[in-house]
Amino acid sequence: MFLPGDPARTGSVAFWRPDGETPPATASASASASAASVRHLTVVVPCVDGVEPQSVPAVLVPVRTALPVLIRARTGARGHRTTVFWGAAAAHALHLVARGLLLPGLSSGDHDAWRAGPLRAQDIEAVRRLAAAMPPEAHAVPLPGAGPLRLPDPEQLLCAFLDAVADTLPRSPAAPMVTGGPAYASPEPVRLPEQRAWAADVAAGHDAGVRLSLRIEADGLTDSADVDADVTFRAVLQVHSVNDPALVADATDVWAGAGGEAFGPRARMDALLALRRAARAWTPLTPLLSATVPDAVELADEEVTELLGAGARALAAAGVDVHWPKGLTRELTTRAEVGPSDDEPDSGKAFAAMPSFLSADALLAFDWSFALGDRRLSREELDRLAEAKRPVVRLRDQWVLIDPQEVRLARSRQDHKVTPVDALGAALTGWAEVDGRRVEVRPTGWLAALRERLADPEAQQPVEQPAALAATLRDYQRRGLNWLAGMTSLGLGCCLADDMGLGKTVTLIALHLHRQTDTRSAGPTLVVCPTSLMGNWQREIERFAPGTPVRRFHGARRGLDGLADGEFVLTTYGTMRLDAPRLAEVPWGMLVTDEAQHVKNPHSSTARELRSIGARARVALTGTPVENNLSELWAILDWTTPGLLGRLGTFRRRYAEAVEGGRDPGAADRLARLVRPFLLRRRKSDPGIAPELPPKTETDHAVSLTQEQAGLYEAVVREALAEISGADSMARRGLIVKLLTGLKQVCNHPAQYLKEERPVIAGRSGKLELLDELLDTILAEEAGVLVFTQYVQMARLLEQHLAARGTPSQFLHGGTPVAQREAMVRRFQDGEVPVFLLSLKAAGTGLNLTRAEHVVHYDRWWNPAVEAQATDRAYRIGQTRPVQVHRIIAEGTIEDRIAELLARKRELADAVLGSGEAALTELTDAELADLVELRGGLR
Repeated sequence: MFLPGDPARTGSVAFWRPDGETPPATASASASASAASVRHLTVVVPCVDGVEPQSVPAVLVPVRTALPVLIRARTGARGHRTTVFWGAAAAHALHLVARGLLLPGLSSGDHDAWRAGPLRAQDIEAVRRLAAAMPPEAHAVPLPGAGPLRLPDPEQLLCAFLDAVADTLPRSPAAPMVTGGPAYASPEPVRLPEQRAWAADVAAGHDAGVRLSLRIEADGLTDSADVDADVTFRAVLQVHSVNDPALVADATDVWAGAGGEAFGPRARMDALLALRRAARAWTPLTPLLSATVPDAVELADEEVTELLGAGARALAAAGVDVHWPKGLTRELTTRAEVGPSDDEPDSGKAFAAMPSFLSADALLAFDWSFALGDRRLSREELDRLAEAKRPVVRLRDQWVLIDPQEVRLARSRQDHKVTPVDALGAALTGWAEVDGRRVEVRPTGWLAALRERLADPEAQQPVEQPAALAATLRDYQRRGLNWLAGMTSLGLGCCLADDMGLGKTVTLIALHLHRQTDTRSAGPTLVVCPTSLMGNWQREIERFAPGTPVRRFHGARRGLDGLADGEFVLTTYGTMRLDAPRLAEVPWGMLVTDEAQHVKNPHSSTARELRSIGARARVALTGTPVENNLSELWAILDWTTPGLLGRLGTFRRRYAEAVEGGRDPGAADRLARLVRPFLLRRRKSDPGIAPELPPKTETDHAVSLTQEQAGLYEAVVREALAEISGADSMARRGLIVKLLTGLKQVCNHPAQYLKEERPVIAGRSGKLELLDELLDTILAEEAGVLVFTQYVQMARLLEQHLAARGTPSQFLHGGTPVAQREAMVRRFQDGEVPVFLLSLKAAGTGLNLTRAEHVVHYDRWWNPAVEAQATDRAYRIGQTRPVQVHRIIAEGTIEDRIAELLARKRELADAVLGSGEAALTELTDAELADLVELRGGLR
């Protein structure tokens, strides 16, 4: 529950147990012992006869320290309803502060204090709804001196909490440098009794219970009036009750006493104070301050024009709404049309005239249109609006209120031109940003036809399977080929993002063969892939496209002499980076990036060199288009279709930050509309995609730490937290990463953390004992198993341990040569070696290991997409037996908490993925302590 203080920031959040037991110290309290305190509180609890006061021990935590605890707890499935409530209240308070709703003032003890405000009617209603949901236990502390059963009013207590958050957050370490002193900046209370009058002025309309609005009246707006009629405007001051939104009256009536009594005896004074603030925001209201009765003010034309834009915004910031006459039309809409004329005879000719989207040479002009309601205005009418000297114009037998400057600005954009890819982005989303403003866009001509085609790819003529393809494509692969052929024929790049194992390689080979049948698209195809995949690509091409020439552009003797039109050229990302100028000299028919997440960093040299290689079509293949954040999606699609998503900074501001932060629910939908035509995503679990795949079972195995592991774990936590608490921000991040890595290594095996040269392996790790048990069962069934770990050193320990047990195994890591990799894959697939140890980063992609019926993740990676890729080495097309996935988790450790985080990330994987380990470096000391604390898990 919340216990108010004076000033508000000195309030605290009390954690207590309804059963009267002493509550465990919260993470925040244990990490900030100097800030937290334990004391007994008198609370009102249910009893047989109703309710009774009871003394309970409670942990009191300052508001600043409690906020992160409450925010985390508000979505907890097992959280008490009071914690969930105050978590929701904390989130609401943060939203108010983020909107800048902060008012400086004085507390009842004359201390400097910020408060949440000014609150508008909808804000007040939201607070009331939230207060109505307050559980009884959340305000169970009786009011001081008011008797044992007199409890705080829920709405007043909630408002006190909102003020406490508002009074806490602006007081950062740098705040005194901004304010020039401790007042309103320092956490320590500052008494300012001499500022009482000023504080009352600032708080007018907030504490007082009234707010103001302006009703604009216009004389001379009659249906019979001519164009040159004399129209005059005036702003009438209105007073509203904050507590009763339906109560409103003209200031004249409030001053006259007619109906003004309903506002209370302080209504006039409070209204004047609010008016003073409004006049500071918009100076034309200043004459009302000296009027006997502040009734209305006459407005000049330029003041009306200002009130249409900047004036209304300034008044809104001061809490004053502006209401215009209902009969005055203000629905003048601006829209841009982009593309060629709608008069083109058919879509076939339209597409023939379509420029290349991979080139910025062609430019398209925006044709601006204006409408009143749904009636489009003529050029003459637009000119008349733009040349008007007044904000009100007679047009089509009705009066129109408009800012002439806005029309002139829009007309000045007539020469605005965009590239075809920018025009396509505007056509798909329905809007464009021009001079920093969002404008509705309607595509015309071939651009409109293209949008319809992209919106319904199934409607186009299906592509026949190439005769030269020595395979029968599955239905979903045929649809993929049809989509790829359609996109590349339009000059558009695209990304095939099917799950691993669904046959992206054979689909791409079919696309290459299809493109060779048309002289406009025929040409050699360059495939850039990881080193480990070159052998697989060559085998697949020789198998599914026999007779198609294929070469590896790799090694000391690489060359491009005698390149045939329909040839495949395979190279690695490293070789491409070194030889990009040579590769750029070839007129490639198609350029393909396999495992395209390798270019997810657009600033890397790999991404830069890849962009320098031209081709008539670009295709990205990846099973994980988003591993960590949406910027990776931008990097892939900006390579396939440059400019589609705009600049990276703009993309992050417009989409990524809004989606990842959850601030704008519509941002994800707008982004989906834009990228959906360019990215085809299918999963094994989708209906009809891979019904022949056997079932997959995933099991989390919780194991206890040994005594040695538990002692090491707690020692690492204790030493690291002490070092982290005194480090600066840069060093702190490195220390946190070091801590997290060390704890995971302790959970794996003490010998790994201690870096022992000749370790005793058996009997020291709970994980290893469980792995032994799993392997006993798996080998007894004569099945194959993949064991993934992110640490080469741990895999070496496992290799030694298995050798001592007499269990045949092999280990693939990043330093394994290509030829040796291929030999190891063959041995495993042929059943010669039942246990395949793999480094997660080196073997998480590109390998076909369908003999494995079991996949063991010995330690957890920070990203569920990476783990899923590794699992897909076994669970892919060609697998005929059920696959069991085993994840080994050290109970009660950081791995337990990470498992919970990964489960949530997996649910949201297609919307937002967190930034893994990097995000954990931004935790507070309290949050970090909570994350790494050892909770049981000891044998």
